[in-house]
Amino acid sequence: MITVNARSIAGPGEAFTPMSLQRRDVGPADVLIDIAYCGICHTDVSRARSEFGQTQYPLVPGHEIVGIVSSVGPEVRKFAVGDRVGVGCLVDSCRECDYCRNGMEPYCRNGHIRTYNCLDRSGQYTQGGYSEKIVVDEGYVLRIPDGIPLESAAPLLCAGITLYSPLRHWKAGPGVKVAIIGFGGLGHVGVPISAAMGAHTTVFDLTTDKKADAYRRGADDYRLSTDPVIFTDFAGTFDLILSTVPGDLDYDAFLGLLALDGTFVNLGVPKKRVSLDVFSLLNNRRSLAGTLVGGIEETQEMLDFCAGKGIAAQVEVVGADGIDAAYDRVAAGEVRYRYVIDIATLATG
Repeated sequence: MITVNARSIAGPGEAFTPMSLQRRDVGPADVLIDIAYCGICHTDVSRARSEFGQTQYPLVPGHEIVGIVSSVGPEVRKFAVGDRVGVGCLVDSCRECDYCRNGMEPYCRNGHIRTYNCLDRSGQYTQGGYSEKIVVDEGYVLRIPDGIPLESAAPLLCAGITLYSPLRHWKAGPGVKVAIIGFGGLGHVGVPISAAMGAHTTVFDLTTDKKADAYRRGADDYRLSTDPVIFTDFAGTFDLILSTVPGDLDYDAFLGLLALDGTFVNLGVPKKRVSLDVFSLLNNRRSLAGTLVGGIEETQEMLDFCAGKGIAAQVEVVGADGIDAAYDRVAAGEVRYRYVIDIATLATG
């Protein structure tokens, strides 16, 4: 076993504290990664504070992991010592079902294994990237292109692929009108990806304080989501709407913004059950959809696309002693736009 420093939380009301974490020895197909940075995702906050699902404590969160390969197993062919790599939201799946074979590992019929807070094949709970090292099968490791700084690449492994996957699936491109609800941790990455794909991209947000940033990152229009005039100005306009916000929306109103065969995709998780009038779907043959992150192959495609287009997350790097304060600010929506932990500070604070 490999002993590493980590930061863990012991319960929903607790603070993060140092701990020693045991990682498995490097197996034949495994890659040992010296973690340089790990992003803080809103999902981390929700899991650590037991806001949804079942959390197994002590918990080491983190599924936006980037670092350098320090060792590989004898059967590894894709990576070598010294490579810049990353690990996203999952570290394993059955590998045998039709979904896995077709690169759709997040939808594995037998259940994928998340990077943390999930039972692995050995019956142990996985622990994430708020730690110095991680051991992962090479099939679930991503190559980080040289054109993206490591700290700015970390959030792409969650936020980036979460937006890239639906934009690609619903064919964002020239002549397609896209709206993104929320210009935050997800939206600030989705806007430049949508723009780089060639789509006309509109942002709806609660405030105007991010307007300049949105235009700088490629938005064609920016409107207040609380302004009722948008529901007349944009009625029947958009081919694709991506909601990145966890808040409860007026689905009938937003569905009314879709053109013929338009799709509204939920990426955020509302606190209440979704409620709508079915005629909001029948009119214009609209669809209401959801999506998880993309598979491993698509995530690599996203990283390469972002590197080629000069797209990266806007981040603020924090030390390990700043995790609790960062969580409070993420929960309050006060970060621009992603926090990333400098893992070198785990041992020192």
